[in-house]
Amino acid sequence: MKIPVIKHLTNFIETNDEDYLIETIEVLEDLTEVSTLKDEELDVIGELISNMYGALEVHKEMKKGVSKRDALNGFMKRVLGSIDQ
Repeated sequence: MKIPVIKHLTNFIETNDEDYLIETIEVLEDLTEVSTLKDEELDVIGELISNMYGALEVHKEMKKGVSKRDALNGFMKRVLGSIDQ
């Protein structure tokens, strides 16, 4: 996951609507079922999906009143915390 990408996607949600990301995730998840995709291509799609889910989580926190900066930092701490376990 990349903070600059998640931040950019969060800005996109603020400008547009989170439904765009949700629908894009659905398309990308369906695309992973293509049997001829190479591992590298699946890795890229997986990274995109992860960043989009991250942006949705950050946006959810922002809707609760958390600042964008704190929501981003909190999200990354949770991600890093889950990796350490």
